Amino acid sequence: MTTITLIRPNSDFLPAYEGALRQGWSPNTDRNVSQAHLERLEKLRDDPEGFLYEIYRSPTVRMPDGSDMERLPAHDFWISDGEFCGRIGLRFQHGTEDLPPRVSGHIGYSVVPWKRGRGYATQALRQILPVAQSEGLARVLITCDDDNVGSQKVILANGGTFAGERPHETRLDHVKFTYWVATSL
Repeated sequence: MTTITLIRPNSDFLPAYEGALRQGWSPNTDRNVSQAHLERLEKLRDDPEGFLYEIYRSPTVRMPDGSDMERLPAHDFWISDGEFCGRIGLRFQHGTEDLPPRVSGHIGYSVVPWKRGRGYATQALRQILPVAQSEGLARVLITCDDDNVGSQKVILANGGTFAGERPHETRLDHVKFTYWVATSL
């Protein structure tokens, strides 16, 4: 099995990130981002450093309804096997495992389609858990679509415990499965 590394988003990997976007990959698995996808590509081409700031370091986050919300503390990484493979991020609030209602879970990840099935998401989740632990989290909440068997396997391979279901925000005929994962394996 190829070992992956987590790297901080940086301008050196932006061409590969752009290539992944051009090939239809989305860093966001929660909603249809086709228009946002095109806007990201345009922003990335016009102002690479501004793009990195807006996506990963801006104090606010643009919500699907167009409003701006304060960004939660976060650790964002790109997954690499020597090439760009996807992203994983941890968001949290200091001193609590609670999250605001607008945030579906502590950890979100997305692997480019041509690198899926290689265990990269499983490794990435395993590697980010100590980061969550260093932020004082004994466990993290992770959600996935009820029909996303691959993500369910990733979560279970990292010790995930099923915690229930919640309504899906955009796919009304589906639900989100929720899992707790301990940060120390």
